[in-house]
Amino acid sequence: MPKPFLRTLAAAICVALCSSAYAYDLPGLNLGSTSFYDGSPVPAGPGWYLEEYLSYSRATRFNDANGNKLPLPRQQLEVVAPTTQIIYVGQPLANGAMPGFTLINTSLAHVDVDDGLNNAALSARAGFGDLILGAFVQLPTLTRADGSPWLTQRIEADVSVPVGAYDRNRSINPGSNFWSFNPYYAATYWFTPRWSASGRFMYLWNGKNHDPQAGFGDVSDTQAGQALHANLTLQYAFSEQFSAGLNGYWLKQFTDTQVDGHAVSGRREKVWAIGPGVLYAFNKENVLSVNAYFEQQAENRTEGNKLVFNLLHKF
Repeated sequence: MPKPFLRTLAAAICVALCSSAYAYDLPGLNLGSTSFYDGSPVPAGPGWYLEEYLSYSRATRFNDANGNKLPLPRQQLEVVAPTTQIIYVGQPLANGAMPGFTLINTSLAHVDVDDGLNNAALSARAGFGDLILGAFVQLPTLTRADGSPWLTQRIEADVSVPVGAYDRNRSINPGSNFWSFNPYYAATYWFTPRWSASGRFMYLWNGKNHDPQAGFGDVSDTQAGQALHANLTLQYAFSEQFSAGLNGYWLKQFTDTQVDGHAVSGRREKVWAIGPGVLYAFNKENVLSVNAYFEQQAENRTEGNKLVFNLLHKF
């Protein structure tokens, strides 16, 4: 392989993998972290909750804009990312809705990337990630004539504050170095008392990065495009304590990334995933879920598998 091509390929990979351990241009997102009964209120009522997530991701494909593997000797990205979420749910209002707020931090405990070229531009770092501040309203539960739930819903607006560790010379950082706005609507619909489906439907807007990744070259700023993404689950309650089902997520970037205010085509990201999941409630104050995902048809991002552990605890 001629050296000029090697240099071109290395530069392309660096540009492709900049900004996040989970995406090429987009910041780290909730892709499959939430699943079962996502639109439902917290099980033990108003108060303070701690939710801990541990996500293990392993990608074995670095895909281009057409979903084809990049021509690299090796393609491996391994990430261990713990997330801590603090939730406060207020007392019900007169109409039964419950307001609340949340604080979320996702950090990188372990990152390993290997393209087989010993490419220094693909260096990664672990550390403290960005901080997400959110406010939500849990809408009143709609019930059937027999009192069983029919529909639960929540609306939340989240803002990602760029306080995480960031180094423009690293391809993978815990922090994104730009603000993001990521509101969502979540709902759980019961077909029967045991069968139900959940969805969280999210919109993403990203601010400008005024210290862009070195792989972009000598530019003043970059701005990742807007995107839609969703988490979806079909669950069956075997008992009040145990549920199992299928879960998945979907992501599609629908505007171009901008460099110095100019749109750059061919960088929009897309992926979807599906896999099994289980949930076990020790009691109303302690709930554990485990979800696996197998990614498909990724474009302009890595493609692999993910395992997510989630424990919810009321103080």
